[in-house]
Order: sequence, then structure tokens, then C-alpha cells
Amino acid sequence: MEASLYAKMLSDKSFTDLKKLQYKYSAAAVAEMLALLKQTAYKTMPLKDFKGSELVYLENLAQISMSASKALLAVNNANGEYGLKAMEDEIHSTLNIENIHSSRESIHRILCGSAPKDKAENRLFGMKKGLDFISDLSNEINEENIFKLYMLTVGDFLDGEEKLISGQFYRHDSVFIVGDKVEHQGLSCKQLPEYMALLISFIKDERAMNDLLKAAVIHFYISYLHPYFDGNGRMARLLHLWYLVRQGYSATLFFAFSSYINKSKTKYYKAFTQVEENCGISGLIDVTPFLIYFIENFYNLLEEINMQADTMGKYKEALVLGNITEKEKSLFMFVCSAYGDGNFSTKQLEKDFGNAAYATIRSFVLKFESFGILKSQKFGNRVKYSFI
Repeated sequence: MEASLYAKMLSDKSFTDLKKLQYKYSAAAVAEMLALLKQTAYKTMPLKDFKGSELVYLENLAQISMSASKALLAVNNANGEYGLKAMEDEIHSTLNIENIHSSRESIHRILCGSAPKDKAENRLFGMKKGLDFISDLSNEINEENIFKLYMLTVGDFLDGEEKLISGQFYRHDSVFIVGDKVEHQGLSCKQLPEYMALLISFIKDERAMNDLLKAAVIHFYISYLHPYFDGNGRMARLLHLWYLVRQGYSATLFFAFSSYINKSKTKYYKAFTQVEENCGISGLIDVTPFLIYFIENFYNLLEEINMQADTMGKYKEALVLGNITEKEKSLFMFVCSAYGDGNFSTKQLEKDFGNAAYATIRSFVLKFESFGILKSQKFGNRVKYSFI
């Protein structure tokens, strides 16, 4: 293959859509390009496709901005508590992606400690327990804990044939994802224990691969294997988050991860199908389109909302100087958790926090405004605060 044609194809905006490349350059040209990629560019991973071949990706196309890592590392969340605002958005969004109706009012009630009043709220409570589970650093990622997470969030709420057989971690029969046609068939149930063991080994493997990309690969592989009759998407998203938390990206607990996917849901599902459509031409499961989806629709967008970096710097400086009391420290962490990048009033904070007099709340917001951590804004006769 001529070097000029190879370079032109590599730089084509449709590069990750092999069918389009065939239309543009010919099937023979794409075949030659793939042969060169297999020899020189594809990086393999110790995860197998259904035929036993290793999954691959193109590292040079999967580049994440440094600001994404900085954003996810920005909060020193040593206590491992999930942000309440982020948790509310996460639960609502992850269910909405799968067209499962949920009420924000019900989610808020459950997060504030109310008992579930019906089956729908039990499911919401299960999601809360699942998010609490993955934010607990004592829970390492292994087969037993993945099963516990599944039962907490999905398995305990299933009926009939969708339930797992007692004593089994995965489904006991075939599963198909159906749209206008059969879009994907999950791995044979007999092979699931072997392939899930490969995934666990991959998660624990410290080989040189960017953590953020690795999390997306874990996400893809759960969906690809489809180890359950129902809830595979929710589990894939939870495993993605769980891995990042385990790797020390504690600010993950303050970003509503699934809200980004929900906003770009069509592209999300297209990324899955693109991988499989390309496989029909290349014979390889190349996860590059899926990685690019997350880079463009989640990771590289984090720099736009990263209020924590400067805010946490000012907070830590004031803390070192002894200018923050223990009560104010508790209030600050609560505001981070409960409101994220949203706003709040002093009355709302007094009610939600529940353990400080109004005078203490008022003193806190004025002091943190003087530190340049909070800013105030008038809404009619009311004043609301948010992080700068």
C-alpha cells in the first residue's frame, strides 16, 4: 500500500467506520490498511472475543486530555461518601438510559432516608445501595462482590425467568439484544465464568494502560458479554465508576457520570454497534470507537465543569492556616456532596444539613465567600450560593 494513501485513510474523519472507508477507498484498500494496522499499530488486551481472539485498540487515536484526570482526582474524598446531588442525577440518568421511569422526587426522598413505599422506590433504594457499595473502598472488585452489586441493584427486583438461579453468578440461558433485528447475542452462558474471570484478571492487572481508558474497556466488556438477563447496562456503568473509584479518582463520586451518557445516548449505542459492525469487516473486536465516544462525550468535557481544582486549593490553604472550624469543615464537605455545582440558600442548607443553627450557617457562607470559595447571587428577594 502506498504510504500517501495509508496516511490519508488514517486521517480520514470516518476512520473508525470501516464500512464508510470501503465506500470511499474500496474494500481492497481497507483490507491492506487493516493488515498494516495488525502488524504495527493495534495494541492487544488480555480479554477475548467470542472466537478466542484478543480485543484490540488504537492507542494513538484514544488520547485523553490531562485535565480529565485532574478533574477526577481533584477532590480528596478520603471518607468515600458519594455526593448526594451526583447520586440523585446518577440514579435518574442510568435508569433513563434504559427507559426505566424514575421520579426525582422519589429519588430525593430515598436519598434523604425515607423508606421505599412501593416496588419502584425499592429499585431506587437498590441503586442507592449499589452506589454506596462501590464507593466503599473496603469492597474490592472480585467475582463475589460483582455478584453482590448485581443483586443489590438489579437481581433482587427481578421476577420469573429473568432471575438468576440460586448459587449461580450469571444467567443460565441465551440472551439477545433485539431492535429491528438481532443486534447482539451475549456470550454462551457456559463460557461466562471463564470470560468473567478474564475480566477480573484484567481489572487487577497493572499493565501500562491509561486508567480512564481501562474503565471504558471494562464498561464495554460487560455489555459485550451480557452476563445477565437484565441490568447489563446498569452494571457496565457501575463497574466503570467502581474501577475509577478503586484507582483513586475520588472526584468520580461528585460527577453524574450517567447524565453525560444520557445526553448522548444515541452516540453511546452507536459506539457499541460500530465496534461489532467493524468486526464483520476486520475480524477483530477493536474497541477504539467506544473509547473515542467516552473521550469526546465524558472525559474531555470534565474540564468545563471542574470547579473543584481551584476551589479545593483555596479550601486546603484555609484549612492549613487554621481558618476553618470542624463544623465549617463538615458543612463544606456536605455542600460539595449535596449540591455539587448547583446552588443553595442558607435556609435550604440549614434544613438539609440538620445539625447547625442558622447563625452558624450564615457565618459559614459569608466566611467562605470571603475566601473566594463561594459566590452569592440574587434571585428576587432570595440569595443563593454556589462554588466559584
